[in-house]
Amino acid sequence: LATVRDMLESAFSQIALILLVAAVVGFVANLLRQPLIVAYILVGILLGPAFLGLVSAGEEIELLAKFGIAILLFLVGLKLDISLIRSTGLVALTTGVAQVFITMGIGFLIVLAWGFEWIPALYVALALAFSSTIIIIKVLSDRRELDQLHGQIAIGVLIVQDILVIIAMVVIASMGSADGSTEPTSLWVTLIGSVVFLAVVALLARYAIPRLLSVLVRSQELTLLFGVGWAMSLAGASQILGLSMEIGAFVAGVALASTPYRESLSARMVSLRDIMILFFFIELGTSLTFEDAGSQLVLAIVLSVVVLIVKPLIVMVVMGVLGYRSKVSFKAGFALAQISEFSLILIALGYSLGQVDSEILSLVTLVAIITITLSTYFILYSEKLYEMAAPFLRRFDRFDTQDEEREGSQAHPFDAIVIGAGRLGSSVVRGMQDKGGRLLVVDQDPRALRAVRGEGVETLFGDISDPDFAASLPLNEADAVICTVHERSTNLVLLETLNRFDFDGHICLTAMDEPTAKMLAENENVRVIKPLKMAANRIVDALPEMRER
Repeated sequence: LATVRDMLESAFSQIALILLVAAVVGFVANLLRQPLIVAYILVGILLGPAFLGLVSAGEEIELLAKFGIAILLFLVGLKLDISLIRSTGLVALTTGVAQVFITMGIGFLIVLAWGFEWIPALYVALALAFSSTIIIIKVLSDRRELDQLHGQIAIGVLIVQDILVIIAMVVIASMGSADGSTEPTSLWVTLIGSVVFLAVVALLARYAIPRLLSVLVRSQELTLLFGVGWAMSLAGASQILGLSMEIGAFVAGVALASTPYRESLSARMVSLRDIMILFFFIELGTSLTFEDAGSQLVLAIVLSVVVLIVKPLIVMVVMGVLGYRSKVSFKAGFALAQISEFSLILIALGYSLGQVDSEILSLVTLVAIITITLSTYFILYSEKLYEMAAPFLRRFDRFDTQDEEREGSQAHPFDAIVIGAGRLGSSVVRGMQDKGGRLLVVDQDPRALRAVRGEGVETLFGDISDPDFAASLPLNEADAVICTVHERSTNLVLLETLNRFDFDGHICLTAMDEPTAKMLAENENVRVIKPLKMAANRIVDALPEMRER
């Protein structure tokens, strides 16, 4: 090991080793159907001082970790869709707030009873209350459950939690030190600076950013560069004002959340987030020593039981009172049965401010590993678990069917998703509009989208040739997908995405040549559109009329 350490003196070689080991461990985690977050933390522990001690490039990894956190919070702000809370009604707000505060109360009392001071106990209680946005969206998306009622409620609760966690981070950042002492003058400067900061961002988001983006979106590289630059700039400005850089990154995302380009921007940045956020979890893992692992294990198991069992029960009780059936509340509750990546960020923030020590950091990380690992299987096998518990749970069902009616009414709000709003696409849209069709039209040309926007037509800006964006389409909400784009690669990317998510609706793809048409037609669910052949047939059919003239 000493020889290997000598070979890994440079920060570059250490980061290269981290990426290599993360890829290997991540592959194993994927085979075990585990989120990569667990793999990243384990890599940090393995390469850190707790075991091999091969990573010592603390400053470089810390910088990359901050970059990853900023991108993560930017994307959370970008996805902050308040309308989703309204669409799921009172249940998201009521369940979200009740679950957070009840879980916090239970966790706080347990940690206090274990002999900890109130500030560390409050941090641990906060960490237990929040659930993982990344994990829940990924697993539910893979299972095609995001658009089912329990999935929508879970996402609505996550939005409420995201708002609460940002408030918690603002409070923590304002405390400034372990004893909470801060100069009154500094507080006033921070408060006034924050108001001005938010006002300037609001004005830019209202008047300047949409116009700038309408020009930049023509280039994928410039769009990505703008997104990263905007997030980092506001994160830096927030830090200068005395707030945490996390707040600025989140505000940067919220500022763009109302623009029509947010889905496209999010799809282009999600891969960057996945790469950069691994350094935060690596840094977290390398900072753990587990010197008190034996004494922490019992408490970690107790707290994990609170997260894995008590938290879902809280959700089920609240949703039951609101009239939801046991199956919906069971699936929504167990989707939330883990602690969040933000829990780890909160604890790391408290650790950097000196408000908690390494013991609390190790404890919460241990709870994260346990709950994230087990909750993934809870979600994957939620149907079987419910069947086992159904005879008992159904006794508490109320005799109304509001949740079934809501789920049925939300099943397929779109008759078709139409890709491309050019000449062929706009003709398809007009024809389906005349028949009363409900459509979602996708294109990367804002002018084309404006031209087809109308009654019964929703529009979404984005590049369908980007696999990440294609995967973000609401496929579960549509009866058909029609691609009118001529490029062969675009149709193939879309077909691969539809096959990956087992889309069982009608699929219409466009081919400009016979080899492409044959390739697409190999899939029995695909109907091939041949614009050139259709045009030629119309010309041939019109020839007799032309001769008569």
